[in-house]
Amino acid sequence: MFHMKRMSTVRVHHPPSRAGEPGSGFRLEEFLPYRLSVTANRMSRAFARAYAERFGLSIPEWRVMAVLGTGGPMPASAIVERTAMDKVKVSRAVAALEGKGLVLRRPHPNDRRSALLDLTAEGRAVFEQIVPLARALEAELTAVLGPEDRALLATLLARLDAHLGKLGTPERDVGDPG
Repeated sequence: MFHMKRMSTVRVHHPPSRAGEPGSGFRLEEFLPYRLSVTANRMSRAFARAYAERFGLSIPEWRVMAVLGTGGPMPASAIVERTAMDKVKVSRAVAALEGKGLVLRRPHPNDRRSALLDLTAEGRAVFEQIVPLARALEAELTAVLGPEDRALLATLLARLDAHLGKLGTPERDVGDPG
């Protein structure tokens, strides 16, 4: 079982803004995009500790492996789309995984300009070992939520994501920390 370091919540006193000042009434810690980003980054680091120590994988490397492990062979561009990571970050992760013998690149049968990426047998074995660890950590992280809260969270995230799609919001940003 994973044991997460308990982080205490710190209340920061913010003096009231004066009307007309820049940022008047704006509280970063209540701003949804900021809160989601901080929570996602903290969750990624919690997961990364689990698989970095045992498997020597970075967060981007694991994301690439997870996409290939669940989606099968695909070009790097599809990994970029599915992970919302920057092309450069995906490229570096793929190169590192190739160097570790976990990912292989082969010519794309329908597009000579592209290559298909896939997990090697060793990569598949590592993926199969990590999945139960990831699921156990997810269960530990979400244990504070009841089944209805978990279902509601999934529904709300899907609704926000769908709405962002309707707004034409890009799936990733060049400056995205990924």
